[in-house]
Amino acid sequence: MPCLDEAETLAGCIQAARECIQGNDLDAEIIVADNGSRDGSQEIAEREGARLVPVSERGYGSALRGGFAAARGRYVLMGDADLSYDFGQAHLFVERLREGADLVMGSRFRGRIEPGAMPWHHRWIGNPVLSFVGRLFFRTRVSDFHCGLRAMRREAYESLGLRTTGMEFASEMVVKASVRGLRIEEVPITLRPDGRSRPPHLRSWRDGWRHLRFLMLLSPRWTLLLPGLAALFLGLLLGAIVAIGPFVVGGITLDVHTLVASSLLVLIGFQGVTTSVAVRLYGVEEEVGPPAPWIDRVSRAITLERGLILGFALTLSGFGLVGYTLWSWAQEGFGPLDVTVTLRPMVIGATLVAVGVQALLMSFVYSMLGLKREAGHGSPASR
Repeated sequence: MPCLDEAETLAGCIQAARECIQGNDLDAEIIVADNGSRDGSQEIAEREGARLVPVSERGYGSALRGGFAAARGRYVLMGDADLSYDFGQAHLFVERLREGADLVMGSRFRGRIEPGAMPWHHRWIGNPVLSFVGRLFFRTRVSDFHCGLRAMRREAYESLGLRTTGMEFASEMVVKASVRGLRIEEVPITLRPDGRSRPPHLRSWRDGWRHLRFLMLLSPRWTLLLPGLAALFLGLLLGAIVAIGPFVVGGITLDVHTLVASSLLVLIGFQGVTTSVAVRLYGVEEEVGPPAPWIDRVSRAITLERGLILGFALTLSGFGLVGYTLWSWAQEGFGPLDVTVTLRPMVIGATLVAVGVQALLMSFVYSMLGLKREAGHGSPASR
């Protein structure tokens, strides 16, 4: 039980957990991972017979990681110490683990949410939207991504290498378990109004955004790669259509203005694609994201030397076209030019220069991110 100033409700949670242990003949311990309480929660935990584990690093994830590290059981179960979760249902999670599940999630939406237990914007907007995003990004069927009552096999938990210290810990656990193919099952549970007289630690919009941001960072495929590829493809297509001259379709004339727009799309798309690879590489190297075996293949293909060669080739080609435009201008005595003619090589050349410079810079970024992998002879995903 992660705990931060839960003196009003902690004893009730411990008693419910003890009754479940005794009533179902479980060999278990109750751990209170205290995150710096100042209301006497520590004394209550010890008085009620729980094992108190002080965790100095602040944060929901830090408290849980500290409690899990101290736990001695084959299975670990987590739940908030505010009486909103019924620890009398803990044996249902243990049964699923004994049947072979690696992670057992409580599901408030497949169970019952009592009146007043969850604010309307959490019930109908926040949790459903974040759970939908999680299912979409990481191909999992978990219906309640952020339920605080869940259990894991110890070896499965340790294999995930969870790193986050805040509320993102809940998302990181489900994401990594999903992408690593662990067996995830759900247990319908009842959510009750918490027993606190003070406001909850959770801040709806701040913590909701932190969860959403974390999911997006862990899945640059959806947030950067696919949008980047779409923009890059559309930009190249439009550019190819009007690179030589105007193109008329259905009475609409596409000309140099379309070429400028295509240049913008190419630059945005290329930056999105290259940034997505950098983000994914960083996530794998620091073990905060799910594993990606393809990172090793990409890293072997995109070396610093190849990036420099490509970048210089694109940059020099671009400067060649820009130089041709300046030469054409000189031939006209630096007077007025026909922009429908001279703007084409200028735009294409400027685009090539920009893409070439981006390739040069990103090749250095990839090389820096790959230093740890090269020193360790393979990424964490491949070890």
